[in-house]
Amino acid sequence: MTYKVLSLKWRPQSFQDVVGQDHITQTLINAFNQDRIAQGYIFSGPRGVGKTTTARILAMALNADGGSSSHFDPNSEISREIADGRSLDVLEIDGASNRGIEEIRNLREQIKFAPMKGAYRVIIIDEVHMLTTPAFNALLRTLEEPPPHGKFIFATTDIHKVPATIISRCQR
Repeated sequence: MTYKVLSLKWRPQSFQDVVGQDHITQTLINAFNQDRIAQGYIFSGPRGVGKTTTARILAMALNADGGSSSHFDPNSEISREIADGRSLDVLEIDGASNRGIEEIRNLREQIKFAPMKGAYRVIIIDEVHMLTTPAFNALLRTLEEPPPHGKFIFATTDIHKVPATIISRCQR
């Protein structure tokens, strides 16, 4: 039997598993049902409320087997790859550690490539408020005109530090 940290062992793997964020999960489920998925999402709130977990679940739903769906199999191969951080279609970075313009330029190049297995290339930037101003400016251009197969998901504990130009181009 392998040891696993409790927070990872019991981390939600689908929208239905998320507790205490019904308004968020229902909004995302409705977006899938109405085929109105935004190019960018930004999740904000205090630490530990499930921003990054919800971002991963959204990435799984976007790249579900058989097409994007809010009711996906969290045990499918692609969902397991995303949950384990091994998916080539989903890139998750920490904005505090990768905050410069060069890192964002690399992301802009990577999102241009077509996805390998899923329907979308998904970029998740955790703690997005830590990016530098030049990095935000570089990101803005891609957010304004993303490739059709590209989606951005941002998570932040300090929404007031994210420029209004970024927020206005994301579903909040």
